[in-house]
Amino acid sequence: MSDKKVEKCGERCALQEILDVIGGKWSMSIIYALFSGKKRFSELERLIPGINTRMLVKELKNMEANGIITREVFATVPPTVEYTLTTKGEKLEASINELYKWGMEYVA
Repeated sequence: MSDKKVEKCGERCALQEILDVIGGKWSMSIIYALFSGKKRFSELERLIPGINTRMLVKELKNMEANGIITREVFATVPPTVEYTLTTKGEKLEASINELYKWGMEYVA
């Protein structure tokens, strides 16, 4: 363990801001599902067991607003919507994979 002391956060801690962007209950699962490429809304619903439609919509909107994913709408009937990770979102892959490894070692 490091001898470094964690600095006390000011009014808005950087870690808290990070968690606001990717700390939602379903955020990591959504990002993980998008590592393999574009997904339609219904595909994401199927890939993430236990998520309901309302929560998926909420998480996707939050991640889109924070520049983690892009949403592309096609003019079809009914409209087709595809989600992909942005460059910013793709950079989370290494961190999420490390969290996964940690979880497999200490939680599972």
